[in-house]
Amino acid sequence: MYDTGTTAFMIVCTMLVFLMTPALAFFYGGLSRRKNVVNTMFMSVAVIGTVGVIWVIAGWSLAYGGDGSLPFLGGFDQFFLSGFVDGVLNPSVEAGDGATMAAAAYAEYPSIVDIAFQAAFAIITIAIITGSLAGRMKFGAVITFVAIWCLLVYAPLAHMVWGGDGSLIGDMIGALDFAGGDVVHISSGLTGLLLCVILGKRRGYGMLSYRPHNVPFVVLGAGLLWFGWFGFNSGSAFVADGVAGLALVTTMIAPAAAMLSWMVTEKLLTGKTTLVGACTGIVAGLVVITPAAGFVEPWAALVMGLVVSPICYVAIAFMKHKLGYDDALDAFGCHCVGGTVGGILTGLFCVPGLSWTDHGGLIYTGDASLLGSQVLGILVTYAFVGIMTLIIGLVVKAVFKGSLRVKESVESEGLDAVIHGESAYPAYNGLD
Repeated sequence: MYDTGTTAFMIVCTMLVFLMTPALAFFYGGLSRRKNVVNTMFMSVAVIGTVGVIWVIAGWSLAYGGDGSLPFLGGFDQFFLSGFVDGVLNPSVEAGDGATMAAAAYAEYPSIVDIAFQAAFAIITIAIITGSLAGRMKFGAVITFVAIWCLLVYAPLAHMVWGGDGSLIGDMIGALDFAGGDVVHISSGLTGLLLCVILGKRRGYGMLSYRPHNVPFVVLGAGLLWFGWFGFNSGSAFVADGVAGLALVTTMIAPAAAMLSWMVTEKLLTGKTTLVGACTGIVAGLVVITPAAGFVEPWAALVMGLVVSPICYVAIAFMKHKLGYDDALDAFGCHCVGGTVGGILTGLFCVPGLSWTDHGGLIYTGDASLLGSQVLGILVTYAFVGIMTLIIGLVVKAVFKGSLRVKESVESEGLDAVIHGESAYPAYNGLD
């Protein structure tokens, strides 16, 4: 029978992770221009509906179904509604039956709860992508792309990392990813980068000032993201135990350190500290600790938070302008770069006794095996996500008559009024 405490714990964590997507909508909405805030937030909200339906029909089964014999994909045995009937009507079904998730050996909650928990992961991952596309992508093209990407990229990648025995990255390569450095952040950030390159730059990019239009929205979004992230990382222990508690603490300390580090970096380089910058530092700290949350000690989480902010700051403030890509709300600079840093540092700081493999971090063991596995796992993630995203992006572009972008006149007037027929601030007559 199931453990009621762990079942309740996982249900609460599921709700916390689900909250992260509306939180992201506020975060992105605050960073966007006033004339595009509805469209920017709507992209995140629309992902909830699109991915939510796709995941329960087929996504969970493709990621975690089957017997683990396929290194790239789960199974098709529970394809229709992801085995909901068995999960509800057969109380003898133990957690992980028919699934290959890494936690199957010790999780003590119904597999139907895992379907919802993992759905919330898929939703927030895909919502992150939309930050790179703000202000210029056709809404129908966004929905089409994320629907295909969920099944052809996210589900296989989740299996490769978290699919248990026989999975390519988690088992064969031996890379660790506690809560989604590869699966969530590198995949979404890299996808955002490639899509924004396919889309092209926003009208007036490099000449106009693209400032956040609502800083309080940014703060609200960052705060709710941090709150939901406690469930995101702690829930990835799949049981209410000491590892979940460790993940809770590391999820508290890494973003706090990253926020301070961002403030110092910003002060040194610009002479000012900004609230938007502090909130961006919080998100960078949350990203960097995600792959390591249940593997590292609190002091290591502190170091990771301090290290990640200067790196992400350089990626956002300098590298983007140097290379000329228009990652509108910096999904790549924060999530992909931060996730890569976190994955590599996991190979340094992982406590051997907490590792899912036979290898611990370099500073504990003097053995670089785990570090090498981390780097290889990241490279495989980059290759798989990059190739698949380019293919899907170009196919969707062809379907939408050779262009993913709205017309120039629509972009100039604003997507809110033209595409959605509404305004976030209908009584406001000020300049954009």
